[in-house]
Amino acid sequence: LADESDHETLTAILSPLIAEREPMKSSELMLEMGGILRTSKFIFRGTGYDEKLVREVEGLEASGSVYICTLCDTTRLEASQNLVFHSITRSHSENLERYEVWRSNPYHESVEELRDRVKGVSAKPFIETVPSIDALHCDIGNAAEFYKIFQLEIGEVYKNPSASKEERKRWQATLDKHLRKKMNLKPIMRMNGNFARKLMTKETVEAVCELVPSEERHEALRELMDLYLKMKPV
Repeated sequence: LADESDHETLTAILSPLIAEREPMKSSELMLEMGGILRTSKFIFRGTGYDEKLVREVEGLEASGSVYICTLCDTTRLEASQNLVFHSITRSHSENLERYEVWRSNPYHESVEELRDRVKGVSAKPFIETVPSIDALHCDIGNAAEFYKIFQLEIGEVYKNPSASKEERKRWQATLDKHLRKKMNLKPIMRMNGNFARKLMTKETVEAVCELVPSEERHEALRELMDLYLKMKPV
């Protein structure tokens, strides 16, 4: 529902939730555990949202915007000319400041000048997100870990924890070759979203199990992937 809504609808639906969160941030929960009084604080981290939802809740223009990134201020042209160097520069507090500039236009600029100043902010942000941990980067991070696990299982590292670099490279080469053959997954230099999503499937685990000698480890791999796929929507 939220993912497909416009900004006004989304704000109306989630505003009560955000209103409840704010006082909780400054409150403390006191519980007695084992005869000792312990104090806990509430911390909310906005993570795992997809790009469209991040744009909605952080007040950014839609995905067709010339400002293509939710992590930094780069434009489509700048990004096409620089595919290597990048850094995370956007923040919730800065988006709020830019919205105020967009709303009030204190320097009496034209629409284009104003858009350039606020870098694609066009609505009031109302949920703080963690820009480095959106849905895409969650997928990439998790897939990178599974990619390592698959290699270690192929090499049975639990039997040989001191394997050499050359052996580990052979495990990776074996995995890459098999994934290309079975899953049409071509080896990549750096993990990306498309590779990550194709890697994180039950079909991939079954393909990897063909390279793992132990039936017991097969079950462990299947269970691990099944758990991941069940948790992913959360």
